Amino acid sequence: MAASRLSRTPLPGIGFRYDLTTRDHRQVSVVAHRDGGRTLSAYRADDPDACDLSLKLTSGEAEALIDALMPSHHSPNLLHTTDLGLVAERVEIHATSYWNGRLLGETQLRTETGASIVAVLRRAEAIPSPTPDFRLAGGDTVIVIGTREGVEAAATILGRE
Repeated sequence: MAASRLSRTPLPGIGFRYDLTTRDHRQVSVVAHRDGGRTLSAYRADDPDACDLSLKLTSGEAEALIDALMPSHHSPNLLHTTDLGLVAERVEIHATSYWNGRLLGETQLRTETGASIVAVLRRAEAIPSPTPDFRLAGGDTVIVIGTREGVEAAATILGRE
């Protein structure tokens, strides 16, 4: 039997869509909305284009579902940012981005939005706490943390082409 497959598609202005094809060829998707909510959809086995179930979940409901699916992912030492009114989001720097090749400090993200870039994912490497002289590159994924409004504003700035 074939292994499951997961793909991720950016949805500009909305968030990301994650599509899972299970080992038995069932289709499931999750739309991760920028506001922290999630839409979970499952598709019919006999017609993968026909949605059998669609649930709109708040961020709290999504966290509860994660706990049910994978309860060991929590550690008592981890901060749960939503409890603090903070969110963390991945934002991709596209090859056509204005920021491709520019220094992180040039974005002025913290000054403009109050949000911070806490890490950059580049290929198979994670760069924690990048300094202002860190040079961004197309294909980078930056991890931004802040208030929902600050993270959304940061995503808008970083999405500039």
